[in-house]
Amino acid sequence: MTMDIVIPGDLWEDDSEGAVTAWLYDDGAQVQEGAVIVEVMTDKVQHELSAPTSGTLRIRAQLDDIVNKGDVIGTIEAPGG
Repeated sequence: MTMDIVIPGDLWEDDSEGAVTAWLYDDGAQVQEGAVIVEVMTDKVQHELSAPTSGTLRIRAQLDDIVNKGDVIGTIEAPGG
């Protein structure tokens, strides 16, 4: 099973864009559910996103990529999926 890593619609208040500023794990790394895995900045405010499940991280959005609410920036492949 694969689960998307999505920029939540309520991560920041307005409809401005954000940018991926740091992935805290490399592509292909094993991550645990709840671990902070990526940082996104908008209007000089840093937001942290946690892994929605445990498994193998697959990064889609690279550093400095512009992102919007609802964008899929990566996936996590659960074991056996």
